[in-house]
Amino acid sequence: MDFIFGTFATDELKLVHHRAAHNGVQHLHRLDPVDPLPGEPVFLSVTIGIDTAADHVACYYTLDGSQPAGSRGRAQNGHVRFLEKRAVVWDAIAWGYVAHWQGELPPQPEHTVVRYRIGAWTDDGPEIFADWPVAQDVAEQAAAAFFRGDSIQEITIPTSGEGHSFSYHVDNLLPPAWARDAVIYEIFVDRFYPGDDQEWRPARDLQDIHGGTLWGVRDKLDYIEALGATCIWLTPIWKSPSTHGYDIIDYYTIEPRLGGEEALSALVEAAHQRGIRIVLDMVCNHISSASPVFQDALNSPNSPYRDWFSFDDSEAGYRTFFGVRSMPQINAENPAARQWLYDIAQYWINRAGVDGYRLDYANGPGPGFWVDFRAACRAANPESFCFGEIVDQPASILPYIGRLDGCLDFQMEEALRATFAHQTSTPDDFWRFVERHYAYFAQAGDFIMPTFIDNHDMDRFLYMANGDKTRLKAAAAAQMKLPQPPIIYYGTEVGLSQRAGKSAAGLEVSREPMLWGDDQDQDLLASYRELLAHRR
Repeated sequence: MDFIFGTFATDELKLVHHRAAHNGVQHLHRLDPVDPLPGEPVFLSVTIGIDTAADHVACYYTLDGSQPAGSRGRAQNGHVRFLEKRAVVWDAIAWGYVAHWQGELPPQPEHTVVRYRIGAWTDDGPEIFADWPVAQDVAEQAAAAFFRGDSIQEITIPTSGEGHSFSYHVDNLLPPAWARDAVIYEIFVDRFYPGDDQEWRPARDLQDIHGGTLWGVRDKLDYIEALGATCIWLTPIWKSPSTHGYDIIDYYTIEPRLGGEEALSALVEAAHQRGIRIVLDMVCNHISSASPVFQDALNSPNSPYRDWFSFDDSEAGYRTFFGVRSMPQINAENPAARQWLYDIAQYWINRAGVDGYRLDYANGPGPGFWVDFRAACRAANPESFCFGEIVDQPASILPYIGRLDGCLDFQMEEALRATFAHQTSTPDDFWRFVERHYAYFAQAGDFIMPTFIDNHDMDRFLYMANGDKTRLKAAAAAQMKLPQPPIIYYGTEVGLSQRAGKSAAGLEVSREPMLWGDDQDQDLLASYRELLAHRR
């Protein structure tokens, strides 16, 4: 079976997520329209879960960028609008009645930043603010237990709390035109190429450093250009203790073993000369526990960074990314922590000339975080491209429209693999799914949803297809016919596979070193080049 890392890895985890989202007070960033334009009124939807009572629901909002505040229908900062109960529906999975409320926020002129909170209360009870419980948090707890091999039945769903604030920008921003036509090539830098006249480092296994560098990527730009790629997505290249780099120690230092800032600048310059864009993989959800920022917060209760993280009474003592102690989660609700990440994003656009970011685990910080992140990137470069990784159901992708330029299309990936790798559905099934999928996302407008058939967090397509390259060619042909930008994971185009499955052997197994020279399948490579030429 396919292994997909995240909170929807199993049917049982999907049920946990669903039930958490049908308890408490849930807004889940549901707006109509999803990306408000100047002069459009905005309708808010809220559900009151099966465990919660509410006589009143109110939205507290501001229009000047400040944080809204209010209590029991009275605004303390900004304005207030009341919502009305519109329907009560039975939810068979949560096994109870859910109440639906709706309210309207007035239309606003362009460049307005709307921030809001939603509270619900009974005449004789406390006010509960949306979103509480945070369904994503509950799902992460359950997924962490699952990946540890523990039971997820003991996960508790809290029913009261402070919730958090939401926001949207009223604007006419569109994704950059170049991204619409891009062919994106994903490179796991340590495994791609050491550089001309350089050798791979001796490595015992895939946990070890192999020696790929940014210089090596620069030296293979002719190969990437000949393939037909117009954009390179680099997995994280900042200073990190790991091979994968998703636990960053210092966002202002490019990992020295990868070539440092000099190599990044050289790569960007050489790529731009060929018309190839460079996108970095940025993690805003968590960092390395070895980061000086986290260490200061951990060891000093009076640290200015203390509130950048969520310290608690758990075994680790703080919130982590799926229970991994070495990856403390950043408190994206903290204004100073948010601004720190926005400044980092602008820094590398301005200093190195990178063209945007692929945003790891974007549903961690949530849609409201990306409103200002995208604005910061656009201020640094109006042509920057920001797209997120969100492994979730299609309805959960909609709130990111207008907050990000796009999201990776995991539903399309599942359909492609089911049809061509596993052959559990037919081509007719696939194209019927394609038609309905894009009809569903018609409301997304210009939102970009890049397609892919494998990546660094899942088993390689060829492995799942039992090494059958005919299936791989068929999948690539279907992918290249789709209207959204295709992503190619390094090596897939030349027959790179893996030795075991991720579910048994871990995440590293799909990160084998790139094949070069006579080790490449030239027939497969020619097929990819031809497909991309036809696509152009």
